[in-house]
Amino acid sequence: MKRKTAPTKKPAAKKKTVKPIPDGYHAVTPYLSLRDASRAIDFYAKAFGARLTLRMDAPGGKVGHAEMKIGDSIVMVADESPEMEFMSPQARGGTSVLLHLYVKDVDKTVASAVAAGARIVRPVADQFYGARTLSAIAGTSPRTRRSSPRRRSSAAWKSR
Repeated sequence: MKRKTAPTKKPAAKKKTVKPIPDGYHAVTPYLSLRDASRAIDFYAKAFGARLTLRMDAPGGKVGHAEMKIGDSIVMVADESPEMEFMSPQARGGTSVLLHLYVKDVDKTVASAVAAGARIVRPVADQFYGARTLSAIAGTSPRTRRSSPRRRSSAAWKSR
C-alpha cells in the first residue's frame, strides 16, 4: 500500500523590509527652503565641495527637491513654496537655522567660501570649548559655521 504524502507547502514569500533610515542618510537630515535653491546648490558646491546627488525641477524652473552630499551628510534643498508653507529665510525675516560643518582645516575653507560669495559674519577664532570656528552667510542660504575641532573639552562648558 502506497503511503500518501501530504502536499508540500510553498514557503511564504519573504516580505521586503524597508530600512527606516536609507543608506547614506542620518537620523536627522536638514531640508532647507530657499529663495533661489539653484544658486545655493552652486554655492555649496564651490564653497564646501558639495556633490549634487539628486535634483527634481518643478514647473516654472524652480527646484522642487534636490539633495547634496557634503562630507558624509546629505542636505536637502528646494525653492520656497508658500502654498505648502515651506518658506525661505527671507520670507520669514531671517532664520533660526545654522548649518554646522566640521572641516579638516577651517582656515582653508574660508577662502573658498568667500570666493563663492559668502560674507563672513564672525571671523575665524579659537573658541573656549576647543574648536576653531567662523560663521558666514551666503545669499539665500541660512548661516553656516565651519569648525575644526582642536580638542574636546566638556570642562570648558561646565566652567562657564
